[in-house]
Amino acid sequence: MEKIFSLVTLTIASLQIASAQVRVEVTLGQEQFLPGEALPAAVRVTNRSGQTLHLGGQADWLTFSVESRDGHIVIKNGDAPVLGEFTLDSSKVATKVVDLSPYFALPRPGRYTITATARIKEWDGQATSPPKTFDIIDGVKLWSQEFGVPAARAANQPPEVRRYALLQANYLRSQLRLYFRVTDAAEGKVFKVFPLGPMVSFGQPEAEVDGLGLLHVLHQNGPHTSNYNVLSPDGEILVRQTYDYASVRPRLQPDKDGKIAVAGGARRASGDDLPATKRTDDESKPTKP
Repeated sequence: MEKIFSLVTLTIASLQIASAQVRVEVTLGQEQFLPGEALPAAVRVTNRSGQTLHLGGQADWLTFSVESRDGHIVIKNGDAPVLGEFTLDSSKVATKVVDLSPYFALPRPGRYTITATARIKEWDGQATSPPKTFDIIDGVKLWSQEFGVPAARAANQPPEVRRYALLQANYLRSQLRLYFRVTDAAEGKVFKVFPLGPMVSFGQPEAEVDGLGLLHVLHQNGPHTSNYNVLSPDGEILVRQTYDYASVRPRLQPDKDGKIAVAGGARRASGDDLPATKRTDDESKPTKP
């Protein structure tokens, strides 16, 4: 019994030493997320031990737990990949960024906490971060449309059907954001969710699906500016452009062949453009398309 007690005491002491000499902290780029949105957690590991640490060599050197603050169980779908060996000198800080969204089921709105634990193999100990709180929030669906995914299919097989949707979320109760989402037709499987940017309360976004299955979205993101995006069925942003109001406000305009373009307004080069464009002093000024 004394040996067991001594072993338990030694283990607790080892864990306390690790926590005191190695600090682990979880930070998030935002505090609110939609269900299915990427959840990149940045884990900062600070070494104050006076020794060089060797981390990242084992698949479980960094583990995560997510808990609900309202009591329901968060299902873990797998272990987040964290392999990648590195050394951390004393008084240095390293950051590991991991997207936790694919590895924890978070379909319900509510308040949650993330905790990260780093294992220190040199001391057979571990250091645990303080819990980091975040919220899963609902978005208001503004528009949705089913579409067939253009792809080569075997004969006598129906095409895959997916659904585009535009959602509005009140981020931190102070800023409206427009979100893009692509799911299966029944909206049971989410392929991609991400914000397209801020939006104004007095302007509704325009959305059109072209003959190639691409989604064109034009939404007002400021008193005199609009953002134009073209998105693929896999959720990739193919085009991103900024338009200023001119004599005529910008709008989506399909042609007889099913192609869609922005009519009206004045295109303005921006550092966020996709594909990226080189900006000069003249190009930074609004110009008519």
